[in-house]
Amino acid sequence: MMNDLMVFAALFFVGMFLGVFFFGGLWLTVQKSTLSRRPWLWFSISLALRTGVIFVGFYLIAPGGLVWLVSSLTGFVAARGLVIVVTRSFPVHQEQKEVPHASER
Repeated sequence: MMNDLMVFAALFFVGMFLGVFFFGGLWLTVQKSTLSRRPWLWFSISLALRTGVIFVGFYLIAPGGLVWLVSSLTGFVAARGLVIVVTRSFPVHQEQKEVPHASER
């Protein structure tokens, strides 16, 4: 019983690590792409990298069964809330360029 609890706690934290990587990477991508001349490149590479890491992580957890996946997915979802709370304290870096309306050109 105690060993199962330790395994579930470890899987929860593995899921949190994956979630912080995924959602933190998404936040970083949005921050960097707003200042980039090629935001599509930031989003494309970031999506491929983040999704690949998450797929590999959950693929390695999956042989343990459904309970292992649920434990890690719970940590993954909890990490989303953690990233939201942590990133709210950072200032938003956003340059706003004045673009004239089409009728004004």
